[in-house]
Amino acid sequence: MIGLVVGVVSVLLIGGGVVAFLYVRDSGRQPPVALPTADPVPTTTTAPPSATPSDPPASEPAEPTPAPSDTRSATSKRVDPGSPLTDDEFEDWDFKLGDVKLQAKKVAGWTYDSCDPVDGQGVLARNNCRNAVQLAYSAYGGHIKAVQLVLSFPSESAAKTTATRLASLTSDAVKWHTDKTHKSYAYGKMRSGASKKYVVITVLTADKAAKPMATYYHQYLQSDIANYFLFRDLTITS
Repeated sequence: MIGLVVGVVSVLLIGGGVVAFLYVRDSGRQPPVALPTADPVPTTTTAPPSATPSDPPASEPAEPTPAPSDTRSATSKRVDPGSPLTDDEFEDWDFKLGDVKLQAKKVAGWTYDSCDPVDGQGVLARNNCRNAVQLAYSAYGGHIKAVQLVLSFPSESAAKTTATRLASLTSDAVKWHTDKTHKSYAYGKMRSGASKKYVVITVLTADKAAKPMATYYHQYLQSDIANYFLFRDLTITS
């Protein structure tokens, strides 16, 4: 009887040792870290400081909803409704809404006849993405960098389906010019959402000096261009 008890205890100790070894071995394996996805819709409105980056703001700004004329002048040139997307449509970003004033310099732009060059996992092709543009911005002397993708779809439902699907995937579901963002960063997130027949994706990174301003830039840059596409293809008749 004593021998049986000793045998059982030995087996348990050996088994526990094996489990502990496997746990220690596996705990050293770190999975690849993807750029996190930010919540697409902010909550409250607070104007960011206009000076150099300092302490982070107490709350996040709400999604801005300026009038069509304000949005167009802030983000792009005027184009004919329904015209194909080109990166020339977008200039330096000069956003103004009340006391909020944010600027970013457009440093590069690309126009694609299809969405294949930016389709990382085939999601865009499955939803009949037509064409795309990619834009690169820089602010605060390079302390903030952003890349935006605008994807055109045949219908609003296709755009919404794509945005919903992308929200459940990792950041490599789309491909962008990573050389236009920071290799190492204190803030790095992706925001995306549908606006009419378009999907807007904004990847923004910031170093430690600009981290307090990064959330503001990210939210307003994403929201401003999304609002622009609410009115881009409207035809006004007398």
